[in-house]
This record gives sequence, C-alpha cells and structure tokens, in this order.
Amino acid sequence: MACSRGSSQVLKKYLVSVERTEAGYSAFSPDVPGCASTGKTKEEVKRNIQEAIAFHLEGLREEGYEIPEPSIRLK
Repeated sequence: MACSRGSSQVLKKYLVSVERTEAGYSAFSPDVPGCASTGKTKEEVKRNIQEAIAFHLEGLREEGYEIPEPSIRLK
C-alpha cells in the first residue's frame, strides 16, 4: 500500500502491485492510472512508487483534476 494525503489532508491508501522483473522490480497502482515505478530491490521499488504516487497526485491537484479514490477500503 502506498499512502498520500489528499487536498483535504485525509490520508488515502492505494493498493500497489509489485512484480519481479529481469532487472529487479516494478510497481503500479490500479487506482492511479499512468503511475508506475521500478527499482532494483523491493525496498527501492516501494520507496519509488510512494514518491511517484505522491508526485502524480500533486500534479493532478495543481492541474485541477479529480484525485482518484482508492478502490479498496481498509479499516
């Protein structure tokens, strides 16, 4: 799971899929289309996808686009 604060400062958690590749690992979130990341280790790809999601959502906010809601709700 990757976390991000929305415009109302509510912490949102997005499902992240991490896959092994020939070069290391890749990750994406089905709830954040167009956002993906890679890394040589699991730890690196987890850090990278969290940064990528935060950066992607910041860009959406700045451009006035709606921030996607996580499709999976954790209690």
